[in-house]
Parts: sequence; structure tokens; C-alpha cells
Amino acid sequence: MCVVTELEQQSADVVVVGAGYAGLAAASRLSAAGLGVVVLEAADRVGGRAVSEMLPSGVRVDHGAQWIGPSQKRFHELAAQFECTTFPAWETGRHVEVWHDGTRADYSGTLPKSGPGVAGHERVTALLDELALTVDLDQPWLTPNFDVLDSMSAEEFFQSQTEDEDALRRLALVVQSVWCCEPREVSFFHVLFYVASAGGCGQLAGTSGSARDSRLSGGADALALAMAASLTVRLDEPVLTIRHTADGVEVVTGKAVVRARRAIVTVPPAALGRIGFEPALPPARRGWTGHTPMGRVAKVHAVYEEPFWRKKDRSGIATLYGRNPVGAVFDNSPQDASRGVLVAFVHGDRVDRWAAAPDDVRRADVLAALAEVAGARARMPVDYAEMAWSEDGWTIGGYACFVYPGGWTQFGEHGWRAPTGTVHWAGTETASVWNGHVDGALTSGDRAADEVIAALGS
Repeated sequence: MCVVTELEQQSADVVVVGAGYAGLAAASRLSAAGLGVVVLEAADRVGGRAVSEMLPSGVRVDHGAQWIGPSQKRFHELAAQFECTTFPAWETGRHVEVWHDGTRADYSGTLPKSGPGVAGHERVTALLDELALTVDLDQPWLTPNFDVLDSMSAEEFFQSQTEDEDALRRLALVVQSVWCCEPREVSFFHVLFYVASAGGCGQLAGTSGSARDSRLSGGADALALAMAASLTVRLDEPVLTIRHTADGVEVVTGKAVVRARRAIVTVPPAALGRIGFEPALPPARRGWTGHTPMGRVAKVHAVYEEPFWRKKDRSGIATLYGRNPVGAVFDNSPQDASRGVLVAFVHGDRVDRWAAAPDDVRRADVLAALAEVAGARARMPVDYAEMAWSEDGWTIGGYACFVYPGGWTQFGEHGWRAPTGTVHWAGTETASVWNGHVDGALTSGDRAADEVIAALGS
């Protein structure tokens, strides 16, 4: 017997797909303009790629986005508006590099001042900053030599600039850490665009004064929860279909049909394949989606009774170039240092291999890396938690998408964020400033909301 369930019917001025920071920003701005808004979210929570969890040890950890930089103005404005406080990320003490041959070197400051490949790395990153100044952030396709820059991968550019294998290892780790992919995969133009959107390589590499300057005291999703409190957000409602109608859009979930004059879709490009569009999306938008995969990253927290490494004048910050899958480590302890927390990142090709290993092997690999950074005591955490973003059912990767070589040239102008009829696009991937970060998600939501407000004459 076939049981037919009648879907709930709902109307709104605007329907927003996705309750991450982009969707919440858009909905907040539209509501402030007097428009009726419904937000549909596939997951059972708000926040998108910012998600916090209270572990059994009593420590709240951020499994996704977590850091805030001082130049991320929209983030700070909203945090102040909703009374979400921040605290500085820990960076006091000596940092460490663990090289591919097992040698270790301590250093202070943002980056080591000496060591294998440092000179070549500094020269190439200085060139990146110089070239990034030529990027048109609002209309990237107007950038001088746009097609040439987009035709090559980051790897091809790096190899054209240096033959120093150690410098290339450093540059590869930068790509893995920032874009969560390998240098061979990402368009060199996209690297320049992203650097320009952040204000330079230094903003992406450092801690204090850069993108990793501070954290939200209540967890990375605290602001999202505060923003959502005054909005109509429907959780556990994956969008199945978006149809264009004579007077707007019809958005269908497994529970409801929401009719609206406009829609704003904020999900990552890789997730668009789960939504049916009637009529089909235009070729440029489909092509853009096919050329912008999500990065591959896992984030692992190990919790200890105390941040014991600080007693030895160690910061807990490390970069690792060896065979261990972990590429970067940071001190992620709570504000009051009531517990010690180290967070390890596994990126790119390494996460593919690591995630496929048995549980005990993955754990042993991460704890071995942490022991190299902080000492033997790091092998004995009181709590441990993994988040492999490539296995997340709705995001399908992290931190954001990257662009294959040629993707910007072929599809950027008409596929990046240009509205498709009554459907508008937001999400950090569509941001001109702080692309790939929470601040970029927020400003993208503002931009899409402004497009809708202008279109509706509100």
C-alpha cells in the first residue's frame, strides 16, 4: 500500500537555504528590512561549518571554523551586537618544526627565520603578495593576465620559481593548510584571489593580528545560535527541489512546500548536486559547481588535564613535514586553561589515507605527532575527538571549496555568484573579502540580501 503524506504549505517573501553564517546573515538583513523569511536547514543544528561539541571531559571544542582575525570587521560587529565575547588564541612560547628527516627546530614569531627552504619560501610568498595586489576582487575576470594565471596550477607556478625541494615542501604545506588540497589541484589564480581577499599571505599564516588571532568564548557556533534565536529556522529539512514559478520560487522539502518571491541558496557548491532545480541550472553555474570541489581536511582534538607544554615554554604550535599525516598543530585550550587541548590538522592527500585507516591506527598516528610537538605526555589524553569533514553528509568537505585550473576562466563570470533568475547565491565561496572564512560567509549573506531587497523594491 502506498501512503501519500500531504506536504505543509508555507509562504514567505524570501526562503533561505542553509542556516550557516551566510544564511543567518542574509535572513537577519532581510528581516530587518521588513521581509518575511523562512530558513531551511538540512542538519539538526545551525552554524554550518562552525560546530562546537561538549566532550565528556567537560571541554567544548570547535570541530570546524573557529578563529577570528582583527580585520574581519563584519564578524566583530555582529559578535559585539549579540554580546558574544572573544579571547586571544594562545601563542606564547617556542613553536617547533618537525622536518621530513626527523630533525626538529624551535622558533619564535610567525614563521621561522632560518632553516631548509626558508629563503625560497619567503621569496615566492613575497611574489604572491605582489601578484595578489593586481587581483580584482569584485570582478576577478578583469584581473590582468587572468587567463594565464588561471591556466596553471599552484604547483606549476611554484616549480617555475624555485628548484629548492625544501622550499617546495614549505609551499606545499601552505596550500594543504589553507586550501586543504594539493598544489597540483588548485588554480594559481585562485590562490592569488584568496590571498588578496585576506589582505596578504601574512594574514593567512600568522596567529596574533591575523586570521587566527582569537576565538569565541562560547564556541564557534555561539554567534550563529544567537542570530538564529530571532529567526524562523526549520531544522532537519533538506531541500529536495527548487522550482522557478511565474511569481517567484517554490522550494520543496520532505515536509513542506515553501513559496516565495526570491530564494537565497547558501550551501557549498559541492552540495548543490543534492538539490533538483527546475528548470536545470544554466551551464555556467553547473560548470562552476563541477570545478569547485571542497577541500579535504580532518580536525582532531586531544584533551589533557592541563596545558603541560606551556610549563616548558612551548606554545603548542607546530608544522610537520614528515610522513605522519598531521601537518599542523595548535594550542586549542579553553580560555581559563582549566584543561589542555591540542588540535591537529590532517590535510589533502594525507587525510584520504588517514581516514581510511582503522580507529586505533588513526588515533596512534595523531598522538605520535602530538608527542613530537609536546613530549611523551601527549600520548595520554583524557579525551579525544575526530572530525573528518569529507565525511560530513551535508558539507562534504572543508574548510571551503577551491577551484581547479581553468575553472575561473571558463565559468567564473557567469557561474560564481551571478543570480539565476529569482535564485541568489551566498556562502563564503562567493565572498570578495575573506573568502573561505566566516567573515566572508557573513558578508556574502549581506550582499545576497541586498540583491533581493533591491529586486523586490523593499
